[in-house]
Amino acid sequence: MVRIKPFRGIRPPKEYASEVASRPYDVLNSAEAKAEATERSLLHIIKPEIDFDPIADEHSQQVYDKAVENFRRWRREGWLQQDPEEYYYIYAQTMDGRTQYGLTMCCHFEDYLAGAIKKHELTRPDKEEDRMIHVRNQQANIEPVFFAYPDNAEIDAIVADVVKNNAPEYDFTAEDGFGHQLWVIRDKRTNDRITEIFAGIPALYVADGHHRTAAAARVGQECKAKNPNHTGEEEYCYFLAVTFPANQLRIIDYNRVVRDLNGLTPAQLVEKLRESFTVEDKGTEEYRPTGLHNFSMYLDGHWWSLTAKPGTYDDNDPIGVLDVTVLSNLVLDKILDIKDLRTSKRIDFVGGIRGLGELKRRVDSGEMKAAFALYPVSMQQLINIADTGNIMPPKTTWFEPKLRSGVVIHSFE
Repeated sequence: MVRIKPFRGIRPPKEYASEVASRPYDVLNSAEAKAEATERSLLHIIKPEIDFDPIADEHSQQVYDKAVENFRRWRREGWLQQDPEEYYYIYAQTMDGRTQYGLTMCCHFEDYLAGAIKKHELTRPDKEEDRMIHVRNQQANIEPVFFAYPDNAEIDAIVADVVKNNAPEYDFTAEDGFGHQLWVIRDKRTNDRITEIFAGIPALYVADGHHRTAAAARVGQECKAKNPNHTGEEEYCYFLAVTFPANQLRIIDYNRVVRDLNGLTPAQLVEKLRESFTVEDKGTEEYRPTGLHNFSMYLDGHWWSLTAKPGTYDDNDPIGVLDVTVLSNLVLDKILDIKDLRTSKRIDFVGGIRGLGELKRRVDSGEMKAAFALYPVSMQQLINIADTGNIMPPKTTWFEPKLRSGVVIHSFE
């Protein structure tokens, strides 16, 4: 069972929403952020190194201090304002004509520690520490995490009713073509009912934002330790999430490119692949995987279909069934001798949002020797792994569209 609550959101006035809202901190580098940031953009708060010339070290104290200074300035200027009462918010995203509706809420850090908020990835201590410093310094969750919840018909009906009968507070299309809308749920009975329903939901699932979730939980622990009168209901116990019904989410492919063929020629690689795969030359036209255990390879100017042969994978193992595992075991490790995806410099990862053309470009440029496209992981696979306490291999899931940062902020100051 999970504890959630409405909160007094800090958010931009309607006329500034599209300018303040920005891409998340971890999907663009500092130079891209500097080029993208307009006067009121949240990028000045989540990537404040861009305010220095030259761009400063993002982990330096002056940059952490600048983030706090900018957050205060945005509130002082009225570019971010706090709602007068506690609300839930509906945040809708539209991509390629499909809309998904999430509830913006506060979740309790102890649910994460107890395993009621379930993860599927490992976190890196350095990234966790960086996000923890930001949360601690700001006394706020500036950027939300992206959660999923098991489908619930009553919540679907509540969301549909609000959306149907109320104009959105925000309605804008970002420069990437994705649409963003926000509704404020001001009816207290509705908010109370949402809280009650979630009290009966067994678990939430981290879709995107493992480091931010872990950092928020650590800050909650810190604040608890400093408060001898801690009750568990303090605002610092809660952190910001946008939570979507699992059936509305789509995971897109997360692909691999390799720098060398481990001393093999392209023809020798193809012959070795035939031991574990049914291999078909698809010519020069892009080939996309058609189902689980079917892979696309771009090599030496040609696209290939690779279908793993029965017996080379374990469909009864929640990790073994994943195509990232199949590819790692049968190709990256066995043939190319790439053992550790987290540390090897011989491999890189390309989100499917960039398309198969990006794989072709990186191989044709000579930077990489081969590319492998994978069939996307399903939400059910993610839930199965989280429920069994397993961890996915690195770079398995890519959720799109990403949440915009700055649509709603949670402060516990």
